[in-house]
Amino acid sequence: MRSGVARRELKQRRKDEEIAFARLWNSAAKDDRTDPQLNGARYFPFKELKKYTNNFSKDNEIGEGSFGKVYKGCCPDGVAVAVKESSKTSTKEFQIEIEVLSRIHHKNIQKFLGFCFEQGKKLIVYEYITKGNLRDNIDGICGIHLDWKKRLQIALDSARGLAYLHELANPLIIHRDIKSINIALDENLNARVIGFDIPKLVSEKQKENVSSQDKRTLTRVKSAVKGTIGYLDPEYFQTQQLSEKSDVYSFGMVMLELITGRSLSDIQAEFNKAINQNDEGPFLFEKVHAAIDQNDLEYYGLRNIIDPKIVTEVRNDDFRKFLQLALKCLKHSASDRPSMSEIMRDIDVILQHDGSERTTITDYLDDFGNATYLPQHPSRPRSSNKGSWLQHIRLKWGLR
Repeated sequence: MRSGVARRELKQRRKDEEIAFARLWNSAAKDDRTDPQLNGARYFPFKELKKYTNNFSKDNEIGEGSFGKVYKGCCPDGVAVAVKESSKTSTKEFQIEIEVLSRIHHKNIQKFLGFCFEQGKKLIVYEYITKGNLRDNIDGICGIHLDWKKRLQIALDSARGLAYLHELANPLIIHRDIKSINIALDENLNARVIGFDIPKLVSEKQKENVSSQDKRTLTRVKSAVKGTIGYLDPEYFQTQQLSEKSDVYSFGMVMLELITGRSLSDIQAEFNKAINQNDEGPFLFEKVHAAIDQNDLEYYGLRNIIDPKIVTEVRNDDFRKFLQLALKCLKHSASDRPSMSEIMRDIDVILQHDGSERTTITDYLDDFGNATYLPQHPSRPRSSNKGSWLQHIRLKWGLR
């Protein structure tokens, strides 16, 4: 008897939640100030996603974020997708998340395909990126050799994606958890930024001018600390003042991983050894500076920290410039760090020594509205549901 009552209560609670979400969305759609722009997004019925992921089986599980697990799914046309649980978020947060994701259109950012909100499940559907994350590829787990030029290209791709989020997205976005496992590689080894667990949104009112000399604008937003130890901006950790330069610090750590091939803990240990210190003491920025030998015009005395798999491929001048750029990213004060667009330009200059074609942030924008896709983008899976998501909810619960 009690179990029957509990089931009815659960069904009613789910119904109320879905209806409330539909009405909230419908209300937003009628308000010009908060118009939800679902550019190219699709609604995926829950029963379809169950089929795609083999009933969300353990074998299909490919990762786990702070808001739930991620599953690989296969659509009937053979296109692979990544289905992320977002059930720990509130209804309002979920609405914001799918609206924001639908506005992100860039080749170097994982593509958002659609969403599902049924049976108490909040699910986000992305393209599946085939060649795994950067950390696994550096370690050789995926069986791919990342030579020096390819590592520079991956850094450039990632910088383009982040520069887009910081400067061109609407609204502007701070990722908050940049790390090597949140950079994925597609079948052509193009890098995509992934790992959006409710990224921090930035309104124009939150932007402040922090330097009257260089006219640069630095966005500071009060935020609970979120991120991964080792990649976490120390200034953000100490002050809880988040800025786009927090992503820059994390990106600097990724650059060191590309140079050394080591994990962050191993990088710290290597520089501790070089300057004869324990783990306590200065930040990594100071440790690297202390280890540099300016008399070594080839490797700054740091040849031993370069990944042995690429040490014979590294051009000395490229290495020095890339290392110097990484150190700029790791400066303790956020206002002293470069912007992602500056980082992008500097890496592009380094790559041009190898004859690479120069590009800009906007070269990799993707126009969802006109349904034009870059060659590397997999075809969009289509939902068998012919109606819109709002129509689906109305039919399901008998709404008008």
